[in-house]
Amino acid sequence: MNVAVAFDHRGVHLRDAILATLVVAGYEVVDLGTDTDAVRIDYPDKARELGEAVLAGRAERGVLVCGSGVGASVAACKIAGIRASVCHDGYSAHQGVEHDDMNVLCLGSEVIGPSLAADLVLAFLGARFDGGDRYVERLKKVEAMERAMANG
Repeated sequence: MNVAVAFDHRGVHLRDAILATLVVAGYEVVDLGTDTDAVRIDYPDKARELGEAVLAGRAERGVLVCGSGVGASVAACKIAGIRASVCHDGYSAHQGVEHDDMNVLCLGSEVIGPSLAADLVLAFLGARFDGGDRYVERLKKVEAMERAMANG
């Protein structure tokens, strides 16, 4: 599986742990940066870049990291077809995929440490969408909302 990763200037503090986790687990990494906190990188820019990579098929899923995970999640969810959520517990990280077909995991580098980040990334990537009727129907409603909002 190809996994896109992106970090703003605060999220970069989890970069090494997340990249190492992905490499050791055998995932192909689409690294969208950044690799330093010396220059401010705004999370909406990284969210757009990561969302575009997922939608274009360059990656099947994405991991987006900012200071809290909240801004990254808010920005990523503005992109039609991206289903992102901030998750700081294992249940949400896998359940968001199984029930909601989440394709972007957002994390906060100021909220969790490297060990938990690694666990969450693996839970997220190891999960599969259940595909049950009730989950598919809910996703159809979400897609209808996206279409309606796009048309004003």
